[in-house]
Amino acid sequence: MADPQQTRSRLLDAAERLFFQEGIAVTGVDRVASLAGTSVVTLYKHFGSKENLLRDVLARRLTAWTQHWDAALARAASPLERLLAVFDAVDTFRAEAGETQWCCFLATASERPPAAPGVRDPVADLLYEDTRIVTGRLARLAEDAGCPDPEAAAAALLLLYNGVLSSLLRGAPSDPARRARRAALALVPAAG
Repeated sequence: MADPQQTRSRLLDAAERLFFQEGIAVTGVDRVASLAGTSVVTLYKHFGSKENLLRDVLARRLTAWTQHWDAALARAASPLERLLAVFDAVDTFRAEAGETQWCCFLATASERPPAAPGVRDPVADLLYEDTRIVTGRLARLAEDAGCPDPEAAAAALLLLYNGVLSSLLRGAPSDPARRARRAALALVPAAG
């Protein structure tokens, strides 16, 4: 008998690969199930819907990203290095992440219309959570690094971070996280 956790992991892996290489809207659950070596019935048994599958792919991705950022923060030797660790985390995350064109959260946001007012959307909630984590952490780290205006520093770093993620899709410039890290140093001269 197949291990349900292994089946679930295979389905998540397949969905992540197809959703973020080919697109969410154009990827049918039949293709996900086929790539995972299972049936559509099994996919629905585990997730109930394509939306739930997407939500779980993003939740797993957010957990993995946060772990990489936490590890980069732990390696940082100073408050300024902790502030810049987001760019180090991008590099380590990308080295381990499955094949995707770029950021799964930005890809999802670009493919989905906003939820209607008053309608609960668990996928949109995860997109918001990712943004909240990134912006909140950057602001706290900017404050810890001694930036005179932590919110402005966090906003500038968020722009650089988003630029890194977009550059991964575009394929240029090369090594965007390293380049953004250097640019960030010019944005936070009063820090550290």
